Amino acid sequence: MDLSRPIRVGSRKSRLALIQTHLVVDALTALNPDVQFEIVTMTTVGDQILDKPLAKIGEKSLFTKELEFALLERQVDFVVHSLKDLPTVLPNGVAIGAIGQREDPSDAVVMRADVVNQTLDQLPEGSVVGTCSLRRIAQLKRSYPHLIFESVRGNLDTRLRKLDEVGGVYSALILATAGLIRMGWENRISQRLSPSVCLYAVGQGALAVEMRSDDDVTRKLISTLNNKPTVLCCIAERAFLRTLEGGCSVPVAVHSEMVYEKVVLKGSVFSLDGSTSVTASYSIKESDLRELHTDAGVRIICGVQMENMSTKEILAAEITGTKLAEILLDQGANEILTKVRSLKDAH
Repeated sequence: MDLSRPIRVGSRKSRLALIQTHLVVDALTALNPDVQFEIVTMTTVGDQILDKPLAKIGEKSLFTKELEFALLERQVDFVVHSLKDLPTVLPNGVAIGAIGQREDPSDAVVMRADVVNQTLDQLPEGSVVGTCSLRRIAQLKRSYPHLIFESVRGNLDTRLRKLDEVGGVYSALILATAGLIRMGWENRISQRLSPSVCLYAVGQGALAVEMRSDDDVTRKLISTLNNKPTVLCCIAERAFLRTLEGGCSVPVAVHSEMVYEKVVLKGSVFSLDGSTSVTASYSIKESDLRELHTDAGVRIICGVQMENMSTKEILAAEITGTKLAEILLDQGANEILTKVRSLKDAH
């Protein structure tokens, strides 16, 4: 890539996607004032199909495929994504070259105006709560069995309009806290769901910069955005999901944090109705660390290719996620996920 010409940055067209892309471009501009950036917008499959729940569309790269095609065709130099939209296995020739500091990864409750001072447990029996996430539904059915959870599609603006319309069906929506904050709508949050109520999606709250894996110039340019704790936690989460062979359309949830420079990862797998689940936590052991082979070079792990981080740290994060998934598989996660997939296929 030639830094003397404008750097082309791929983005979805939605308001939130553009805000997130501008956050990345503004950060890079501040660090590289002599480099020019040009944002190129495009529409993805996920943006076009709005009459079906995400889990029923059946496409793994709903919000990324067209952007990755443009990247591989050299129409753009890098792409900004919500990390949770990126599958754990990426197409050949592309990789995640940067993950910035994570925004609050929790899920938030946004109430309709007439019930804005209530919480989910205070809503009347039979109230309808909108969310397109099987993960959220499976968990919230356990804590709020008196509520009805229904799919709501569209970008963030559209979903909030559906909530606010007079005579609308929804009493509340469940949305990612990070998106609301980035849109400047933090004041709409009535309740943030704690990890004890709702674990979040893999990568939720983090922004990822995807590039061509052989583009060393771009990798060096964007590597300044990396936030080490976020990178390590997200690698562990992605390794967990990859080992389970899950995706955004199955009820898999996580919580991660750095404790004494190690990732502590909690993960759960749920049945669609939340009645069955397996949960465990894991942090890498010293015996695991001694077995690490840290050969030189920049490697791609769970689609992530980091320029300025220790290979040992990255491998340790990957092992954390893999080991946790293996624990849950031993506890019956595979049986739960197999049933989830068969039920989805039947519908």
